[in-house]
Amino acid sequence: MLMIGDLAKRTGTKINTIRFYEEIGLMPEALRTSGGRRTYGEGQVRQLGFIRHARELGFSVDEIRSLIALSADPDQDCNQAGAIARRHLASVEDRITRLVALRDALSAATRYCDGGRIADCRVMEAITAVPN
Repeated sequence: MLMIGDLAKRTGTKINTIRFYEEIGLMPEALRTSGGRRTYGEGQVRQLGFIRHARELGFSVDEIRSLIALSADPDQDCNQAGAIARRHLASVEDRITRLVALRDALSAATRYCDGGRIADCRVMEAITAVPN
């Protein structure tokens, strides 16, 4: 059995984050020693690893909660998990499109910025411009 500090070190997760995941139900409440200290097994190590990786991929807490619930029945069809991942992918692609547009706008605004008066500043002009 691992104590919370050991789990944190092993998974690269802050102790407060582990407690938070327990509090919001992503992780089950830990078993306690007679002294009240949290203890964890390999199942919790795997689940925390799953949560961390899902967060790194940008899944929301609700999406992760849904994926964890699906994992409770490993023999079921994975269409629901695929649907969650496809919705998330669409969201990521939308953000990429918006970030590319942002990059292009900032690039254009800064390309000709070589000092001078703020009244003539292309950066200020671009930020002030009303979008079409």
